[in-house]
Amino acid sequence: MTHNIPSKLPRTGTSIFAVMSALANEYNAVNLSQGFPGFDIDRQLIDLVYKYMKKGLNQYAPMPGVPVLSDAIARKVQDIYGRSIDARSEITITAGATQALFTVISAFVHRGDEVIIFEPAYDSYAPAVELNGGKCVFVPLEHPGYKIDWDKVAGLISGKTRMIITNTPNNPGGFVYTDDDMRRLSSLLRGTDIILLSDEVYEHIIFDGLEHQSVLKYDDLYDRSIAVFSFGKTFHATGWKVGYTVAPDYLTKEIRKVHQFNVFAVNTPVQYALAEYLQDPEHYRHVAGFYEKKRNAFIRYLEASRFRIVPARGTYFQLLDYSEISDMPAFDFARKLTVETGVASIPVTSFYHDDKNRPLLRFCFAKEEETLMKAGELLSAL
Repeated sequence: MTHNIPSKLPRTGTSIFAVMSALANEYNAVNLSQGFPGFDIDRQLIDLVYKYMKKGLNQYAPMPGVPVLSDAIARKVQDIYGRSIDARSEITITAGATQALFTVISAFVHRGDEVIIFEPAYDSYAPAVELNGGKCVFVPLEHPGYKIDWDKVAGLISGKTRMIITNTPNNPGGFVYTDDDMRRLSSLLRGTDIILLSDEVYEHIIFDGLEHQSVLKYDDLYDRSIAVFSFGKTFHATGWKVGYTVAPDYLTKEIRKVHQFNVFAVNTPVQYALAEYLQDPEHYRHVAGFYEKKRNAFIRYLEASRFRIVPARGTYFQLLDYSEISDMPAFDFARKLTVETGVASIPVTSFYHDDKNRPLLRFCFAKEEETLMKAGELLSAL
């Protein structure tokens, strides 16, 4: 018997990441599609988790997070961004960044509210807005440059605008916001009640001597912002699903009202392990250099290819323009590349809401050198 149950996400199908990873497995392709590191995490961090498991710290953590971890995060925020925050009232530990994003959107977006999203955008933003009855207002940014036209953004703000979602460094574009971007955004929001949701999960993966422009550095922005971070991205442990939000106490109170009912508490021994691991700032300070070497290696292995390199200033993703190789739609070309060439990627069209074709593919270079070399050889043979 078939039941007529209407979908809350009628236009949403299987994630492109699941589709491409399945293809990679089926055809034994080099999988540079899904964004996870292809190497082990620091053994010290694993040992710390085991240490706290053996200590018996295996039951529910406090809903906002283990206090020693919140304290460590507060010190880190002070160290990097020069902002003094209250560890108890402004930090919430989450089950990864995606849960944090969904929780924040659920806490603040009401039916009929509008949310401005810059594309290309991480694919969880729009569904979360729609599930909460909001309307997405998309601002398409195009290669080359992915520059934001703030005057255009100003024209899209209305009395219904509840939230703006920003992402720097950007997944998948690899572009980063400048100080001027942040100041223009601050000026744009002044005098409004618009909330800023700032996705900063790649805060430590930024290249070429650039500096991450966090909302935590700007007083006017922080007063209305929720910043979302990820330990998984920073410490190569995406499967642990641990992240956190930093926001003023009046916003954090609302976040926790939702957090307590969709997660309540996050993995206890991992929280204690991360708190101890953060005592050494070098554990996160070296990450940019580590990934910049991998980006450079991947580009070097592509020197003989016909792909055009789109500069990646941050994240562990590299965009390649294939317009000189094929005029196929992006998904079809990505599939062909996986099945026939043996390298899996993600079509950048998947990060836009429209059907416009963009001849760009996203490749994850958070892999061992041997894997990047093999991928480069296969791509250069096209």
